[in-house]
Amino acid sequence: MASNETEQPIPVERVELKKYTGLWYEIAKIPNRFQKKCAGNTSAFYSLRKDGRIDVVNRCIGRDNEQSEAKGVAKVVDKKSNAKLKVSFVKLFGISLFWGDYWIIGLDKDYTYAVVGTPDRKYGWILSRTRTLSEEQLDRIFSLLRKQGYNPDDFEMTKHSPLSNKALAP
Repeated sequence: MASNETEQPIPVERVELKKYTGLWYEIAKIPNRFQKKCAGNTSAFYSLRKDGRIDVVNRCIGRDNEQSEAKGVAKVVDKKSNAKLKVSFVKLFGISLFWGDYWIIGLDKDYTYAVVGTPDRKYGWILSRTRTLSEEQLDRIFSLLRKQGYNPDDFEMTKHSPLSNKALAP
């Protein structure tokens, strides 16, 4: 594990992409500029393409109570582990531009939750297959974040309305 902020976070050893695809709920994130309009009910849906890339659909409910959606694509950059990816949400003439890092630095053995970060630790997300995690799971994740050089206090919990399906998968 990364022992301090001078070392990069260490991705998990192996990710089975087929098991990783599907619907994930955002449990918490480091606030960032591209999710400023999201007020809650944030989800991500990943689907594996025939060419090996992953289609990404991020959804949330905005402060105006309207659904916001961002479609992108991810590509694996470390085929040995499948834990280092690049993601793009910008296309020009059908070509994806401006690729950002997406490193899976924590993953439950049953793929019930995942921790995603970037080498510079400016971005981070806690994802779950359910809208909530237990205190025990969150404690494990926060411990992992500390070991990876993150400050768990930098993460903001995401609000989820139990009856809203607006931000679910496509």
